[in-house]
Amino acid sequence: MKRSEKQAIIDNLVQEINSYNHFYLADIADLDSEKTSELRRTCFQKDVKLIVVKNTLLKRALEASEKNTEELFESLKGNTSLMFCDTGNVPAKLIKEFRKKNKKLEKPVFKAAYVEEAIYVGEDQLEILVNVKSKEELIGDVISLLQSPAKNVISALQSSGQTISGILTTLSEKE
Repeated sequence: MKRSEKQAIIDNLVQEINSYNHFYLADIADLDSEKTSELRRTCFQKDVKLIVVKNTLLKRALEASEKNTEELFESLKGNTSLMFCDTGNVPAKLIKEFRKKNKKLEKPVFKAAYVEEAIYVGEDQLEILVNVKSKEELIGDVISLLQSPAKNVISALQSSGQTISGILTTLSEKE
């Protein structure tokens, strides 16, 4: 590969890294073609962009990017695939579901992730990333918390209205 081709790949990677707030490093080597195609289809369905890249080119791209990713360099060993996404926990859930579906496989192996300016390194961090809530999930939680007191007031007013109506009915029947 010529130096100009390598630089073009690095420039494209820098552009991808800078345009996404979340990306994962994973090892998908040793998957047969059927499983690799299945993983790629799953990634496409969940809006995750999967790219297989050389470690040296990825390291140069990470160095040239706007993000502080030095802690990821030690994870650049063996085969590396990049998973770009707009929601921080989607690739973690995807990896976990893919492994669960294919019980005999230990792949894809989670290496590291850059999620919301935080870096997660090591297989033990996968479960933490699965449980991280997305922006939409957090907004939904806040809205439900804000609605809860209003619902309580409305139900109290409705029930007290029924109670008063019941008392008036009982009193009118006595006469």
